[in-house]
Amino acid sequence: MKKKLLATLLSASMVMGIAACGSSTSTETAGTEQPAQTTDNAQSSETAQSTDTASATPVEYPAVTFMAIDFNSGASNTGDYAEQVMQTLEDHTGIDVDIQWVQSDVLEEKATLAMQDPSSMPMIMTWNGSVTGTVVTAAKQGAFVDLTEYLKDSTKYPNLSQQNADVAESLTVDGKQIGIYRARVLGRYGMSYRQDWADALNIAEPKTIDDVYNMLYQFTYGDPDGNGQDDTIGLEMTSYTGPFDIMQTWFGCGNGWAEVDGKLVPVWQQDEYLTALNWFKKLYDEGLMPSDWASRTTDTWSDGCKNGENGVYIDVLDGGRRIWDYFVNNEIPSVTDASQTASMTLLSNIEGKTMATSGYNGYFTLSASTCNTPEKIEAALTLLDKMCDEEMLVLTNYGLEGVTYQINAEGNVERLDASDDALKANYNGLNQLVAYIPNLESELTEEKTERQKIEADVKADAEQYAVLNPALPYLINSTTYASQGKDLEDKISQARTQYICGEIDEAGLKAAWQDVLDRGYSTIIEEVNAQYK
Repeated sequence: MKKKLLATLLSASMVMGIAACGSSTSTETAGTEQPAQTTDNAQSSETAQSTDTASATPVEYPAVTFMAIDFNSGASNTGDYAEQVMQTLEDHTGIDVDIQWVQSDVLEEKATLAMQDPSSMPMIMTWNGSVTGTVVTAAKQGAFVDLTEYLKDSTKYPNLSQQNADVAESLTVDGKQIGIYRARVLGRYGMSYRQDWADALNIAEPKTIDDVYNMLYQFTYGDPDGNGQDDTIGLEMTSYTGPFDIMQTWFGCGNGWAEVDGKLVPVWQQDEYLTALNWFKKLYDEGLMPSDWASRTTDTWSDGCKNGENGVYIDVLDGGRRIWDYFVNNEIPSVTDASQTASMTLLSNIEGKTMATSGYNGYFTLSASTCNTPEKIEAALTLLDKMCDEEMLVLTNYGLEGVTYQINAEGNVERLDASDDALKANYNGLNQLVAYIPNLESELTEEKTERQKIEADVKADAEQYAVLNPALPYLINSTTYASQGKDLEDKISQARTQYICGEIDEAGLKAAWQDVLDRGYSTIIEEVNAQYK
């Protein structure tokens, strides 16, 4: 599967520089060092003539190796039509792609091993979550291509050049952008609750912290399902502590960090943080969330609401909508009217606040050791840019028209693989190659359910209440944070859990905070604020 493009004219010096790298032609790209100019005039003339000849000859984009996350247990891009799907992708992008699928739970291990042998690093590497200290350290050592100037080129990269500058700052190390983020909406977090339980107990939509407490209490002790048994608990919780991070913002805490008196501080140094923890502890002590929440595995997240144990779910709003979908798809009856299904209400904020996402989840880096020529860099960036085109958003989300989906009379997608996982596998996983810049979804979509429309409206509303993390651009450039930040923040999170569960008292909590400061977090605060000023 070969794709051609016309080479541009090169200066003699550029040709010689690329020849030294073992490549015969190149497109001059922003950020590329220019080799020293030759002093041999005859040789320069001869080289220039050969360049003129090369400029009229189509040359191939190099193939791109791509380490991508496999969330499908080995069933990503597999099946009878998998090759056709991949051919469609390569024809559109103009790039041959060699995908190295890696299971999510071993991604960091595989990436670390690859970095230990730079020659083995895939040209494009996918990373989960946000930038870690490991990646920052590698970036400082030159492991990744500096993308800063490349991504300003709106002619070559019309999609990627539309990245959000504030989000891109979170992927900038020492002034160099080392990654391309995978975009997510900012206003994604909120509170969802069972509306039929609220109706049964005559509870109005909560707007304040006291309202939420009352709902949790009534959902626990007011017999919301009407079965006469003590078998319900208000708040859904597992060992995943994201709900605490969201609820803290209701009290006036920042999102990880906050500005206090002109200085950036971690939220656990705010007075509001302890107020929030005391409220969480009250919920725990009064049995308004599961007593064993800290040992419940994250793969059971949302099961409590689905099986009728819990009535409040605090996390991503699409999670609340999926619980609602479960009720509808499985015909779970409403406790107030058995002829209707149970339902969820999604809220964008409490007390006028919710937690913002970082604006991305996961990112791509280009490996400097294997993206080591202008042609390879351009091939990798062209692939990532074209994967954000409408055609690729449709392909990676719905597959092949006439095979896995069709377009109905209303112009919406109608899935042909709705109940056929083997058919979905033909294109499943390929969305892991998409940065979603500037669009989070294709213009061509399935007809949205009323539930999905409500979710979209609530997410849009949440953006105005979303509390951002003001320290993100600075944490990535804190040397101490890169080396110690994750471990120290894990200790803070552990102390929060211990305090809520009564394993330590307030003195023990404050001692844990001081220990973290002494172990290096005070230096992190200094390094962050030195940049902030």
